[in-house]
Amino acid sequence: MPLDFDALSNWEFEEIEQTLTERDTILYALGLGFGEDPTDKKELAFVYEDGLRAVPSMAVTMGYPGFWLRNPKTGVNWQKVLHGEQWLDIYKPLPVKGNIIGRSRIDFISDKGEGKGAVIYQSREIIDADTGDKLARVSMSAFCRGDGGFGGKNRPGPAPAALPDRAPDHVCDIETLPRQALVYRLSGDMNPLHADPDVARSVGFDRPILHGLATYGLAARAILKSLLDYDAARLVGLDVRFSAPVYPGETVRFDIWEEGGEARFRASIPARDVVVLNNGAARFA
Repeated sequence: MPLDFDALSNWEFEEIEQTLTERDTILYALGLGFGEDPTDKKELAFVYEDGLRAVPSMAVTMGYPGFWLRNPKTGVNWQKVLHGEQWLDIYKPLPVKGNIIGRSRIDFISDKGEGKGAVIYQSREIIDADTGDKLARVSMSAFCRGDGGFGGKNRPGPAPAALPDRAPDHVCDIETLPRQALVYRLSGDMNPLHADPDVARSVGFDRPILHGLATYGLAARAILKSLLDYDAARLVGLDVRFSAPVYPGETVRFDIWEEGGEARFRASIPARDVVVLNNGAARFA
């Protein structure tokens, strides 16, 4: 069954209600490796309930509607779907606990042509259920490699952030743990690709890979550490393109450029000489 453009364009998402606890906030930060040095009080603030702060990138886990593209009614060949890009705009500092509402929608669908795939652009508003305040907007693109040529328009997405043609201003290495994906998946993404070696091998990986959004969270950690002295309230936007997976246990290197009150960045695995995040942009309050 081909991609159903009409069904997807008018897809009705259920409103997701979530009760966020301090435990959820701490667990998310642990999934990104915060607290690696238990004597570092700046990182401890994200994993200890006394004065707890939320990592800004945690917004991507809030009000999450699940892997809805697996629904047969979409007509999408879900086994060939890749996470292409991720955008985040934060309107207010995220709470460490409270009641959250996630409202998702399809923004548009781009047909790249027969044999070239399609791209689904979707977004989600994160709302404080108790106050009605908008906390954040989470947006992403899903590259559907097996679904091009359905007769739609080839609409361009947002232009990727350009990286400066000079040496980076900061280099930040973050070591991941071999069990990193097993911890991160407890924040909501239970895809067995990140836990089961047999499932990983069935789709071409020799072992489970780290969640793309975990690598994305590592970018937030690198920006907070390198540029913001861990002041979470200052990070109000974070955009990336996903280029390649990370294997748990690898060291991820972030090259960061300061650009007029913002930042640009790229992430790579030096041991494999591969870029895993590209065209990164961080915006500051």
